[in-house]
Amino acid sequence: MNKIERQNIILHEASIHNRVLLNDLATLLNVSADTIRRDIIELDNDSKIKRIHGGAQAISYQPYSYNAQTVYARDKKLVIAQKAVSLIAPNSVSLISGGTTNLELARVIPNDLEATFFTPSLPIAMQLIECEELEVIFLGGRLSKESQIALGGNVIHTLAEIKFDNCFLGTSYLDVEHGLTEPDWEVVQLKKAMIKASKKIISLSIFEKLGTIQRYKVCDITTINTLVTELEPNNNLLQNYQNKGLEIL
Repeated sequence: MNKIERQNIILHEASIHNRVLLNDLATLLNVSADTIRRDIIELDNDSKIKRIHGGAQAISYQPYSYNAQTVYARDKKLVIAQKAVSLIAPNSVSLISGGTTNLELARVIPNDLEATFFTPSLPIAMQLIECEELEVIFLGGRLSKESQIALGGNVIHTLAEIKFDNCFLGTSYLDVEHGLTEPDWEVVQLKKAMIKASKKIISLSIFEKLGTIQRYKVCDITTINTLVTELEPNNNLLQNYQNKGLEIL
């Protein structure tokens, strides 16, 4: 595999998962970590990717810089968002995590919908306040520069005091057998607290993320109540998830 092919795969992985780790890329591409590090530096210099500690991040995954042209698979994420918005009842209290698919959901919420949203995600919060009738509460804590979400004990303590109707959970890696997983241990603790605080767990995910696994487990697949993808609910590719009892939208 030549450098161009290797770098295209790095860009693709970052686009799907928003954030990728250097060692995971080295294993995937069967090259040294130093080779991947040089690739990431070169891609960062060309403004194709953002270099972060231990890996890289998609250019589209930046605060205050929404650009439809840079969002990977935006047409699919928009389909997912338009399906998911039907799950938000008037006067409901929902919890929404970060991620570009959830950002698309925040962008399609009707301006006249009266509801309350809590979020630890700075970009999501900034988008939600554009809706005049929404009450938006930012869950404050130590702000992660990579994911632009608040982390730590303050957020988890606040979540323990509220019961949400819905939790729109950002999905990086989801697999039938291994459930929902993440590469970041602190994000795992946040998502566990979000799940515990919510009556209904809704996972928004493009199909490309399904069948992917990371090292840290958030929850079993059966913890998720509803899976929303860009595919039709009766698509055979989603049968294994339906067999686990998930509602498919």
